[in-house]
Amino acid sequence: MYKADLRAIRFTLYEHLKVQRLFELETYAHLSREECDAIIDQCFRFATEVTGPLNASGDRTGCRLADGRVSTPPGFKEAWKKLFELGLMSFTIPVKAGGFGGPHAIGVILAELQSGANTAFNMYPGLTHGAADLLEHCALPEDQQRFLPPMLDGRFAGTMCLTEPHAGSDVGATRTRARHLEGNVYALSGTKCFISSGDHDLSENIVHLVLARIEGAPAGTKGLSLFIVPKIWVNEDGSLGAPNDVATASIEHKLGIKASATAVLNFGENGRCRGILVGGRPHEGMRQMFRMMNGARIAVGVQGIAVASAAYLNALAYARERLQGSSVRHFKDPTAPRVPIIEHADIRRMLLEMKAKVEGMRTLAVKLALHADLAAALAATDEGQAAYHEGQVDLLTPVVKAYCADQAFRICEMAIQIYGGAGYVQDHPVEQYLRDAKIFSIYEGTNHIQALDLVARKLQSRGGENLTAFLKEIGGFVAEHGARPGLAAEVRALGEAAAALQRAAGALLEFFMGGKLDQVTMVANAFLEIVAEVTIAHLLLEAAVVAGAGHGAADDEHGQEEFDFARGKAMAAKHFVNYVLPGVHTKVSAITGGDRSALDIPDGGFSTAR
Repeated sequence: MYKADLRAIRFTLYEHLKVQRLFELETYAHLSREECDAIIDQCFRFATEVTGPLNASGDRTGCRLADGRVSTPPGFKEAWKKLFELGLMSFTIPVKAGGFGGPHAIGVILAELQSGANTAFNMYPGLTHGAADLLEHCALPEDQQRFLPPMLDGRFAGTMCLTEPHAGSDVGATRTRARHLEGNVYALSGTKCFISSGDHDLSENIVHLVLARIEGAPAGTKGLSLFIVPKIWVNEDGSLGAPNDVATASIEHKLGIKASATAVLNFGENGRCRGILVGGRPHEGMRQMFRMMNGARIAVGVQGIAVASAAYLNALAYARERLQGSSVRHFKDPTAPRVPIIEHADIRRMLLEMKAKVEGMRTLAVKLALHADLAAALAATDEGQAAYHEGQVDLLTPVVKAYCADQAFRICEMAIQIYGGAGYVQDHPVEQYLRDAKIFSIYEGTNHIQALDLVARKLQSRGGENLTAFLKEIGGFVAEHGARPGLAAEVRALGEAAAALQRAAGALLEFFMGGKLDQVTMVANAFLEIVAEVTIAHLLLEAAVVAGAGHGAADDEHGQEEFDFARGKAMAAKHFVNYVLPGVHTKVSAITGGDRSALDIPDGGFSTAR
């Protein structure tokens, strides 16, 4: 059963990060908190009443490929129709393009609710949203008019087609070819694999965004172009034409997200596949596709948060109800009554770690989205502030994707541990959450690719100003709250961890300057985890300060709830700082120590087995 904590969500949005300040800016002046709250409530009902109940049944049934066509599980078509009737998919699409023009900070929450309820189903509208966003930013006006309206009303779906069987993450090795026909229309031929939502029966057409190499283009990513390739050709007047020679060769049989069709697609098997060059601009495919890829990376991080939150809340509910063993205070008394397992210390430890990570990661994702909103809203009036916010988006995007993806799997693992043997069977939802979550660290750029992006590009972007601004914000918080009653030791520990992070960044720079690029790549994942854990510790402590300032004594039932809520924020921050954050120093020591054992071991040294 899908569960979400709307109280915690609204605290993050409005009390902690104060997203309502966006409504004072011209870009979002057409909205209010009341309207956004109504949309969140509407999305929550959709998630709990429509897609949530389809999660387990969709997992059992999966998708089916017969006669070249993919069928989704029962109920998915009706859910797709309802989703677009509610307008949830187009919430963050600009008004001028036919969307609602809402902020991404709210959009992150809508995505969390939908992904948490049914990750597999939400892959279909999620990719459609990403494809529509790319077309809105990069396509020619006539192509926007041709494809955007039906994508925003659910008649067309969308995908991104990068991966090829021989290349994997090496997009520069793309072999799909494009031959010019006329104008911006090209003939395409090639095969793409692992295409999420690559084929289905939810919409009347699917718009594939395909990376291909125009004949004569240079090798590598610089020679790639991006094409709009509809499954069924779309005439200039918007009417459907003939099938466009896009064939579904197979769909994958997977560990998780089984109700999301992951397809192998063949383009131009019969020489009749046509594509429209995006923006009429050849050799700019990677630049254009990065618009969708960066959005997808954040979306995957949000998927991780969503599934982790659902696993945590289900485990919490189970721990409150499951009676087993007596209290440790009466462990010598064989007649002592059984107690709910939430009274056992190790269960409480796991639940608090899950709570801290889920709420910290959610805050990180909303803050990233808020940076993006402010960068867009201030671009015309305050270039300096817009550049700062855009820099924080660049810095934090790989962190959100990789850390939230990794932790989702680990949090689901803890949820199963809390259930015990009951969590290992299909009677409870957490085993599906674990299976669904594993893919998050793999697709949209493996987590190591995110770590390489962070250390090789993002740290050096704008001359290192992004990291400097990031550390300055933490330093300001530490200076202001270093003597705060109840949290002083934890705030000081945050300052020490931030200083350790700076030392690790210095070590990376030395490795770069010394030509030890293999050393950089070996420690990149550890460095990303350091950035993530320092960030989350800061956000959790900040949330504890905000919650503590806003709530007084427990003088009635409502007051007790709010008092407990505030105490929960404080305890989550303290637990994360005292149990998770110390690992930062271990990782920094490993990085600065310069150990090369993993690099120096001979291949034969791993094992003599063949």
